[in-house]
Amino acid sequence: MQFDFHSTRSILVQRGGSSQLAKIAQEQGASRVLIVTDPGVLSAGLLEKALSQFKELHMPVHIFSDVQADPPVEVIEKAVEVAQEYKADCVIGFGGGSSMDVAKLVALLSLGKEKLADIYGIGNAKGPRLPLILVPTTAGTGSEVTKSSVVTVSESEKKGVLSPHLLPDVALLDAELTLGLPAHVTAATGIDAMVHAIEAFTTKHLKNPMADCLAKEALRLLSNNLHRAVTAGNDIVARENMLLGACLAGIAFTNAPVAGVHALAYPIGARFHVPHGLSNSLVLAPVMRFNLEVAHAMYAELGQIIKPGLQGSTMEQATQLVDYLATLAGDLGLPTRLSQVGIAQKDIDQLAKDAMLQTRLLMNSPREIKLQDAAALYQEAL
Repeated sequence: MQFDFHSTRSILVQRGGSSQLAKIAQEQGASRVLIVTDPGVLSAGLLEKALSQFKELHMPVHIFSDVQADPPVEVIEKAVEVAQEYKADCVIGFGGGSSMDVAKLVALLSLGKEKLADIYGIGNAKGPRLPLILVPTTAGTGSEVTKSSVVTVSESEKKGVLSPHLLPDVALLDAELTLGLPAHVTAATGIDAMVHAIEAFTTKHLKNPMADCLAKEALRLLSNNLHRAVTAGNDIVARENMLLGACLAGIAFTNAPVAGVHALAYPIGARFHVPHGLSNSLVLAPVMRFNLEVAHAMYAELGQIIKPGLQGSTMEQATQLVDYLATLAGDLGLPTRLSQVGIAQKDIDQLAKDAMLQTRLLMNSPREIKLQDAAALYQEAL
């Protein structure tokens, strides 16, 4: 057995912990902080507690809030320019996966030693970077503990930057920041986190015992708390369990990478601007059903965590799990068909071609997905 395992240096789980963000930044040697976030987080007032401590400590802080979902190259380059002009010596990513992904790249690129176009792919970002703190406001992406950042490079393609240098110095999990999340966002990001754990556990390459343990515990936390978090959004215990579950799933998949579900989801997000978690949700059951013949034993093992007491052979248990997951999104009030998010029959062939570009993800699929398979999977999801 041989594997390489990476994780965030420090993970702080603390309700109300965002009020201590300035001190945490100080401990990282910061004197001029750039906070990377999005307009929704800013207008919701989620930064207020954090900003009051910066004021108390007389620590200069600048907010870049132009992040958008599926961030394009231009947004990242603009954020890097702002960081350089401000002379930031620490970057805080505060928000969902997009804000954290942008923050990672800003911390890396604002030193001026690397260019974005040169670092796509695995291990091409060499560092160094500025001190980096990540604070998730959704329980989904796990970006606060992953060594990847996803960039939309065209209307049809996303590319990833994967490097241990993108792991932050501190990840702060403050469940109070997720209390105001709308039910549909809670549902989509929660399913996203479950997909991370499922694909990490069943990945063809780099599957390892540590990631397996994290993926299974993530699924236990997520499946036991998702409905409660959606229907009773102020339940802080459910929110905290979801945030921790998403974090554990993030550590799992940054070491045992995701596969076919993500490969098919990326073109949906890039072309139709469907949120990432929902994109994953829409193709989850078709891809799992496609994988059954080679992955049924692993799916059955996960089925006993998500739906304890499943009966029958491993194939029967795995099929029951897929059937359950096929209904989960609808039960939580989310769209369940591609046609419900603006995708039509005429789009299938192009989506399939786009999915074939996701080679770093497709290589991890337990069963090989070819062009005609991708088209058939989109058709099933339509």
